[in-house]
Amino acid sequence: MGALVFRHTDLPQAPLCLTPADLTAGGIDVALGGIPWDGTNTARAGTHLGPQGIRRSDNAWSPPLGRPSQWVRVDPIEHLKMADYGDAQVVPGNPPATEQNIKRFVREILEAGAMPMLMGGDHWITWPIVTAFAEHYGAGTVGVLQFDAHTDTAIPEPGTVGNHGTAVRQLIDSGAVEPENFIQVGIRGNWPDPSVTAWMEEKGIRTHYMAEILRRGFDAVLTDVLDEARRPEHLFITFDIDGVDPAFAPGTGSPEPGGLSSVQAMTAVRRVAHEVGIVGMDLVEVSPPYDVGNNITAILGHRLLLDALTGTAMKRAGVEGVDYLDPRAAHGPSADSPEHPPPLSRPGAARQGDGDIQ
Repeated sequence: MGALVFRHTDLPQAPLCLTPADLTAGGIDVALGGIPWDGTNTARAGTHLGPQGIRRSDNAWSPPLGRPSQWVRVDPIEHLKMADYGDAQVVPGNPPATEQNIKRFVREILEAGAMPMLMGGDHWITWPIVTAFAEHYGAGTVGVLQFDAHTDTAIPEPGTVGNHGTAVRQLIDSGAVEPENFIQVGIRGNWPDPSVTAWMEEKGIRTHYMAEILRRGFDAVLTDVLDEARRPEHLFITFDIDGVDPAFAPGTGSPEPGGLSSVQAMTAVRRVAHEVGIVGMDLVEVSPPYDVGNNITAILGHRLLLDALTGTAMKRAGVEGVDYLDPRAAHGPSADSPEHPPPLSRPGAARQGDGDIQ
């Protein structure tokens, strides 16, 4: 189990949990977990160090240890009881055993009533992760919103478990996810070849290329994505850090220029978690050996998870509005006016522990 936990986990409301019984006894809403697996990577290595790098990027060192978002003035720690659940057991050189261990790890969290927020690891881990979600909620009921430079729809080599470029095809071919409930954002570069693209179009995967974002604008595309994300009964986010431009996230195995900005990425996950609701998320392909400066890729990975948690907290707290920003932060109308009260002062706003997490 991982010894390096999110820094706020030394607070009473966010303990380190080591067993499913701990999660249940603690009434944990969100379980953070690492999957330090790099054994199905086909590019530059190092993503097995991703969970450790992301955990180290929590840089609030002294009390008070809240995490109030300066975009929306909501602190997820006030509304969600969180714990670090350590790492899934990976078996170097044995992908089949690792696959089963990842499924078991995710099932333990789900069966304890907590929402998994997972740190990879190469992108193949999404195959066993989402399979576990489909087994828990029902095949075909879980949709996947994928932020990525690559479609990950390659055909697995015969006799293998696949690799970090095959997970999407495996989830569709297995029936775990209906193709029309697979939404992709940020696709670009020089792969896949036309035969793979034709398969994707035939299946009805909803792919939003960077070309579309460039032509129509990020806000317009995100509006469509939000509408598509409401169609499945449950929504899972898989975020490959190479979906972000390497100017903002160089520490990854398959960087691809021309991607999302860090602000666009953080806005997207926060809005999806708030306006749609999610049942879980993974953040994959952070490779600390290729990071630069002050570990900017790992820091961004940490903040993407934190923004998803912030959006989830906003939903629980009853914050309303599309593309909500706190007026005090956005320099709009006074937050003291009747039209724009602070989020938790709204009539009927939920408090910690009220309602469903989604």
